[in-house]
Amino acid sequence: MSFDPKPTKYPFPMDTAAHYLVVKKNDGTIFDAKYPYLDKSKSFKFKRFLVRILLILIVFPMNRIKMGLRIKGKKNIRKNKKLFKQGVISCSNHINMWDYIGVMSAIKPFKPYTIVWAPNVSGESGKLVRLVNGIPIPEGDLSASYAFNKAIVELLKNKKWLHVYPEGSMWEYYAQIRPFKKGAAHFAAKYDLPVLPMGYSYREAGWLRKKVFHQPAKLTLSIGEPLFINKDLPSEEQETDLIIRMHKAVCELAKVENNLYEPIYNNSKRIDYYTTEYGVEKRG
Repeated sequence: MSFDPKPTKYPFPMDTAAHYLVVKKNDGTIFDAKYPYLDKSKSFKFKRFLVRILLILIVFPMNRIKMGLRIKGKKNIRKNKKLFKQGVISCSNHINMWDYIGVMSAIKPFKPYTIVWAPNVSGESGKLVRLVNGIPIPEGDLSASYAFNKAIVELLKNKKWLHVYPEGSMWEYYAQIRPFKKGAAHFAAKYDLPVLPMGYSYREAGWLRKKVFHQPAKLTLSIGEPLFINKDLPSEEQETDLIIRMHKAVCELAKVENNLYEPIYNNSKRIDYYTTEYGVEKRG
């Protein structure tokens, strides 16, 4: 296993897919059936273009410096470039508020879309999240869920790149790979798309990074080989088989051996592995 930051300051929930961040701002955005999950307006596209320039010139280089980010496996992007131009779904563990910047940097010149927690869009960083192609997941409204799914299908049929965090939420600097929800595997199986697994692992941070950036670890993003549905299996088994292989691939890329969690989310509960064996007091 790679370096484990063993974070103790974060209140990780019992449900492995639950969020713990407190979004202080709410701009009142309503995520209903009328919300533009894919904003096609000219003004939005122009702003997104400007943000893309800033990302390439400033944000990507700065992110590498600040996070100590290393990217491995870019050859898997280059050699499959033709394949990915026909549409692809990528997935990774979600370990930092801005780890999507690392993903965008790793796969350029591709310009991915990603599915995000709705409060992040109505919160203080909402405009930026939208301008890097974040699509909020509506909750508690069937007509809104239908509109959201329609937007995702449109993306995939238009051969776009969709990045998904199948763990369901962000747990900062958490080393274990939590169970995966089925959304990414479902769309990949339904539309016969490749899945590109990625995994964030950690390297020990030096004194300056810990004290100045308050960063417990440096990051490595490893990119794997694309996965495909197994068409030799009955159709009803293809999705389950794919999600199991996705989870295994992310564990390997994140350098997690003997992962504690099952591959498929089933109201899964947090497993406390920060015991005195690791030199850290056990959680409650």
